[in-house]
Amino acid sequence: MGGARKLTVDLGERSYPIYIGEGLLDEAGVRLAEHGISKKSPLLIVTDNRVAERHLGRLEALLRESGFTVASAVIPSGEASKSLSRLEELVGAALERGLDRKSAVVALGGGVVGDLAGFVAASYMRGIKFVQIPTTILAHDSSVGGKVAVNHPLAKNIIGAFHQPELVLYDLDTLQTLPEREVKAGLSEVVKHGLIWDAEFVAWCDANAEKLLALDPEALGYALYKGCSVKAAVVSKDERENDLRAILNLGHTIGHALEAVAGYGELLHGEAIAIGMVGAARLAVRLGAPEDVYRVTKRVLARVGLPVRLPSHLDTDAIMSAMMHDKKFQEGAITFIVPVAVGKVEINKSVSTALIREIVEELKQEAVEA
Repeated sequence: MGGARKLTVDLGERSYPIYIGEGLLDEAGVRLAEHGISKKSPLLIVTDNRVAERHLGRLEALLRESGFTVASAVIPSGEASKSLSRLEELVGAALERGLDRKSAVVALGGGVVGDLAGFVAASYMRGIKFVQIPTTILAHDSSVGGKVAVNHPLAKNIIGAFHQPELVLYDLDTLQTLPEREVKAGLSEVVKHGLIWDAEFVAWCDANAEKLLALDPEALGYALYKGCSVKAAVVSKDERENDLRAILNLGHTIGHALEAVAGYGELLHGEAIAIGMVGAARLAVRLGAPEDVYRVTKRVLARVGLPVRLPSHLDTDAIMSAMMHDKKFQEGAITFIVPVAVGKVEINKSVSTALIREIVEELKQEAVEA
């Protein structure tokens, strides 16, 4: 089978591969069978209405041709689907279609579908297998690492579990129909992986921004391979975020709060995280990091078309309150991932809320001055 790039998330007996390449959807049946997905028990494909139009019929046909019994459930696209009511609906669908302990859930879609479908798999019969087939750039991050969850109105991803997939099958062809805004939002997490781990990759993203935005297959394949490599390396060392894995949250402390306050829709996840990364870089400089950290972070994110300023109408008190409901708020302090150089971050557990408030206000002020 083709020239797919392959990575491994190394978790001992629960290790799994990530395949990245063109035309991989055609290999889905073979890949699933190869990695122990049973043909005797029914599969449930979970996808959203937008992805279903483009890819669901083909995937169903390919899996049936390979001998799988296939059922599907389609949810509305968008962050609002990551809810307890939608989880209950999908568990009902799994029961109606006869899924058993040997069955698997296949997530076909972006981060919302992956998070929700993965949580269905984690909770159904106390845990069944699942497969990630991401169809967005953003999902190169969320599909790797086993974090699955739904949202609560007060906090993003607050109801969830760690549940690793059996494999990740990343067909680059599915990205060619993405709307421009989603392409840009997805590149946010690509750049993030460079900012936390690899200064050379940040420079590469800067130099190749136009190719990435044009979805050049070679540039995109390389970028996603590099991003997944960082995620796989970090998760292999710290699966359950006891220490190192927290660095993957660069930009997320402010970003998640922005999403919650804006109502899971005004800002796409990647857009909110981009603003959060600029905020983290501003904070870093205030704490003594070189000015270059802020300058490079802001420039590269802007180069790939992302917002680097906070919408001025969002309420600062509401943003601060949302941070207090975040999982990163512990023992009275917010854990903040702070860059110390381009390509290197540290975990800071003693950033004052007063300083974070100042940063939020500064990010807003930039929006006013723009």
